Amino acid sequence: MKEMKRLAVIICALTLVAPGFAQDKTKIDARLDAARDVLNQIMATPDKQIPDSILRQATCVAVVPGVLKGAFIFGAEYGQGVVTCRTGHGWSGPVFIRMEGGSWGFQIGGQGTDLVLVAVNDKGFQDLLHSKFKIGADASAAAGPVGRNAQASTNWKLQSELLTWSRSKGLFAGVDLSGVGVSQNHADTDLFYGAPETFETVLHGSVPVPPDARPFVRTVAKYFHEAQ
Repeated sequence: MKEMKRLAVIICALTLVAPGFAQDKTKIDARLDAARDVLNQIMATPDKQIPDSILRQATCVAVVPGVLKGAFIFGAEYGQGVVTCRTGHGWSGPVFIRMEGGSWGFQIGGQGTDLVLVAVNDKGFQDLLHSKFKIGADASAAAGPVGRNAQASTNWKLQSELLTWSRSKGLFAGVDLSGVGVSQNHADTDLFYGAPETFETVLHGSVPVPPDARPFVRTVAKYFHEAQ
């Protein structure tokens, strides 16, 4: 009788937990889909996309879709993003980050703002392996140029670890993210993979890309082609 009661308690607990897990996982999958859509929409307009020279040099790509509406007006910005990095055999599985704080220096305003960050050297890659860092203090950054053939400033390879853009109301432009904190979202990353995984292990390509992440990773690979 006691065993029956114990089994009933376990079944009840699993019934309560399962919907919450499904809902959280659904939100993560939706974030990946939104990040893929952001890249597709940006790259669909050649004269407003990320320049070819940067696409070839990129070591990591972070996309933060749909920053909280109007949050930047009060200096309480908050966004959830996804990151993948170039490996010796393609692009890595995704990990998840948070961005918050500081003044994001939006030049184009509006709502439904998307952010794109591109690490352009190994230092930028290493920054993303830190549990938390601040753009402009711990990691140097510059507003990214726009246009297929546009050129970044001559010293961007030497002085910038991250290039940054924002998109709002269809407009895509470089943005100053100085003072913004970037931190690892371990909870979402562990939930997505079904077990604890370090950012270093995933971003170095040691963990297979989960099926749900393949559309996003393939989209990154499509646009961020190999350096020539």
